[in-house]
Amino acid sequence: MDITQGKHFSITDPKGINTVIYQVNKTEKEYLEEYPKYTLERLDFTSELRGDTTRKTYFVDEPIPDGNQLVILSFGKEKVVINMGVLQGDELKISKKPAPFKFDTLYSEKSDEYKEFNYTPNLKRPISIIDPETAEEVKPVLYFDEKTNEVKGKCKLKPYKSYFAFEIRED
Repeated sequence: MDITQGKHFSITDPKGINTVIYQVNKTEKEYLEEYPKYTLERLDFTSELRGDTTRKTYFVDEPIPDGNQLVILSFGKEKVVINMGVLQGDELKISKKPAPFKFDTLYSEKSDEYKEFNYTPNLKRPISIIDPETAEEVKPVLYFDEKTNEVKGKCKLKPYKSYFAFEIRED
């Protein structure tokens, strides 16, 4: 009987910093012509307050033998620090090379502003939109577009508020 075990690792956030971590998933070969090469999956975590710091333990459910690619986003007051890492075995290695990130700040003064994007067949998406004040993801509403025969997501953005949006590309 094969039992797959997950992995976990911990980081400590200083006061005023809120870190979130995403796993970068490679799209299966049979879907590459229609869908983005990479999708993002936010890792679950638990938090423990320790004085002025917060210790977060993140969980990777299905470790990949070659290592799980991770995007580490640390939100502070009016800035975001972006790092790449690999969880390989029981070790988290942080990259020193720049990563091919495309990120944007979304802002609108309209009351009904939406950001739309496509999902892959396994319901993963290539883009993530985050509220930088809380580091929480803006949850999309899923719908089926009958014209294109695709599952799409739509995020409603609040007026006069900035959001951090990013996706991973091959470039």
